[in-house]
Amino acid sequence: MNGCPYIASSAIYLEADHQKNSTMFGTLNDEQVKELLSANIIGRIGCHSDGITYVVPISYVFVDGTVYCHSREGLKVEMMRKNPDVCFEVDELTSMANWRSIIAWGKYEELTAEQDRNEALKHLLQRVLPVVSSQTTHLSNSWPFAPTDLSEIEGIVFKINLEKITGRFEKYDGLK
Repeated sequence: MNGCPYIASSAIYLEADHQKNSTMFGTLNDEQVKELLSANIIGRIGCHSDGITYVVPISYVFVDGTVYCHSREGLKVEMMRKNPDVCFEVDELTSMANWRSIIAWGKYEELTAEQDRNEALKHLLQRVLPVVSSQTTHLSNSWPFAPTDLSEIEGIVFKINLEKITGRFEKYDGLK
């Protein structure tokens, strides 16, 4: 093997200097960012207050540049009320060498007016969820059906008005 580094796989050795690695890193364009945000239902919110930084997964829906969420009272809501500046992250991981990720910054806004809250809930209820899904994504006891009266849905409804978004990807096509 001429002293060259090699890759071991099922007792087959490939000389690294004779193989070309086809990896591409890049930046997602606006359409790819919107597609990634629209195609997923789980993201992570990063918030900070009183000297504590907190990152937590949350289900969401993305509509026209805005992330809508539903939550119970808790630490993240308490922190976002104190400091509405948040970070939001979504990623798709096909493998460790094939992924897409966005990070966005925006402002938390709790939706308490009935019309705003109901509009956000309608967006959340229109998401396509997997048949086997977390209780936290089911907004009411009538899931998978929407309740006739949206005021029956308990909890906090909020949106994140996205102000800045960056997206990156890695694509590995194997050895060429």
